[in-house]
Amino acid sequence: MGGHEVSIHPSSAVHPKAGLDSGVWIGPSCVIGEHVTIHKNTRLDSHVVIDGRTEIGADCHFSPFSTIGSEPQDVGYRNEETQVKIGDRNFFREYITVHRGTAKGGGLTEIGSDNYFMAYAHIGHDCRVGSQTVFTNAATLGGHVVVEDHAYLSAFCGVHQFCRIGKHAFIGGFSVITQDVLPFCRVAGMRPIHIYGLNVIGLRRKGYSNARIAALKEMFRLIFYADLNTTQALEKIQSQFPPGEDRDEIIKFIQSSKRGIIKKTTDQWELELA
Repeated sequence: MGGHEVSIHPSSAVHPKAGLDSGVWIGPSCVIGEHVTIHKNTRLDSHVVIDGRTEIGADCHFSPFSTIGSEPQDVGYRNEETQVKIGDRNFFREYITVHRGTAKGGGLTEIGSDNYFMAYAHIGHDCRVGSQTVFTNAATLGGHVVVEDHAYLSAFCGVHQFCRIGKHAFIGGFSVITQDVLPFCRVAGMRPIHIYGLNVIGLRRKGYSNARIAALKEMFRLIFYADLNTTQALEKIQSQFPPGEDRDEIIKFIQSSKRGIIKKTTDQWELELA
């Protein structure tokens, strides 16, 4: 890679073996390591550090003082050659940290495309973040967390290691997540954390119809309010609803949960489902 279109401020330290594609713009006082690859038209404003075996996609934007690809915060890490891989069109605001993976965790921290990370967000080692997510200020992931597409993490929420955040889920500010968050739901709180209904606003913004939202409400009524255990509720959902993206997403998510799902609901949602 390389070419005359690359722009590097003279105050920045870029390793000669780093791979910089055409249109890459590196502002003042940045540091780019030997094993870094940055694809077309990605911009580093200033004071950005990218290190380790890190691959950055095209058209990304890094605000000042972001640190990407540094060593994982894991006491067992022994300089193994682990990685960070980031997709296209991601926006990283000030003081973002993304740590590379660990050998015991699969060796890869991965972020998809079209995500927006606000200031001070943290992506721990071996995390998997999908696409079109939003992390607001200081949203924090422990190691090995999975965040699926279209999820929204509000300010100062913390997600415990090995938890999963389902598609289209919304996490309220200052929440503490210690179990898996079902797709399509709104959750908030510390201990205990509650489910506050479907993420209806988010779903409508993504083009979900009223009929589709109503079907989701009925599925969750069966899970939480039909006096059924989880196995019975899933069987009822399978018999009552034809195979489809939303139904299958809920069933697969619950059946594959290792930490268990957040189940405590509120009277507000009971009224919403009525």
